[in-house]
Amino acid sequence: MIRIADFTLALLGLLILLPLFLILIFLCYLDTGSPIFAQERVGKDSINFILYKFRTMDVSASSNYVIESDYLKITKLGSILRKFKFDEIPQLLNVLSGRMSLVGPRPCLPSQKKLIKLRKENGILEFKPGITGLAQIERVDMSKPEELTRLDMKMLKELNFKNYLLLISKTILGAGFGDSTFKI
Repeated sequence: MIRIADFTLALLGLLILLPLFLILIFLCYLDTGSPIFAQERVGKDSINFILYKFRTMDVSASSNYVIESDYLKITKLGSILRKFKFDEIPQLLNVLSGRMSLVGPRPCLPSQKKLIKLRKENGILEFKPGITGLAQIERVDMSKPEELTRLDMKMLKELNFKNYLLLISKTILGAGFGDSTFKI
């Protein structure tokens, strides 16, 4: 049922956001000359895939793990895209292809060995990565692998269709940030 919802909601989202998508491609092209950022990520069953986002940093920025100095390379447009999460819109294509879900663990980079090890040990890599999830709502990023793993395990243990919709709605509405009492 979640795969059907993923496909339907991602397709609907792309159709609704198509004008914005096209405008952002144009603006990102003017900003960096390369509107789409493609990066290898670790997916379900440890199978790598290419994740798509709008480019928010200068093309000279590292395509590996974002280091502190790379934040200096975020463009003005890129900071706006990140603020409103518009840089994530191309990930709907990853959802349509079946490589990602709307809800799941944040997809990590192959170079994040500690996080991959924790995810393998805890069965998290048996699930598709997602655009959003409990860790994203709680604003826990990849620099905290133990905390990220704990939240991913909690989310996946209690993930059902109702909680799937709840996580999506909290993401869209911007609610729940820092809410440690999130109950699923």
